[in-house]
Amino acid sequence: EWQLVESGGGLVQPGGSLRLSCATSGFTFSSFDVSWVRQAPGKGLEWVSGIRSGGAATYYADSVKGRFTISRDNAKNTLYLQMNSLKAEDTAVYYCAVPRDVNGVNGASEWDDYNYWGQGTQVTVSS
Repeated sequence: EWQLVESGGGLVQPGGSLRLSCATSGFTFSSFDVSWVRQAPGKGLEWVSGIRSGGAATYYADSVKGRFTISRDNAKNTLYLQMNSLKAEDTAVYYCAVPRDVNGVNGASEWDDYNYWGQGTQVTVSS
């Protein structure tokens, strides 16, 4: 079955950095667009970033543009999110997820927009 396992979250001070990873298996990772989404306390699902299957095209929410970088290593079936200049409002559980639709990689913000996702990894930004 499809598996996506997020890791790399933790507690970091404002202005700090974290690198999230999503290890996948059970499907041809290189054939699929993938996104990072997050869910903060008291908020709904928020799309963060997306990357096309080949890695050539990337997309970012305005709230993270210039601070986060999405990338993938198709040889390792792994998705990454480098997060710099972290803010308190970045605190959330982060998930990697596979969108259903070709346009979902650039903004899908409902769980029903995704076929698969992992267990999530907690990111807490606090001083």
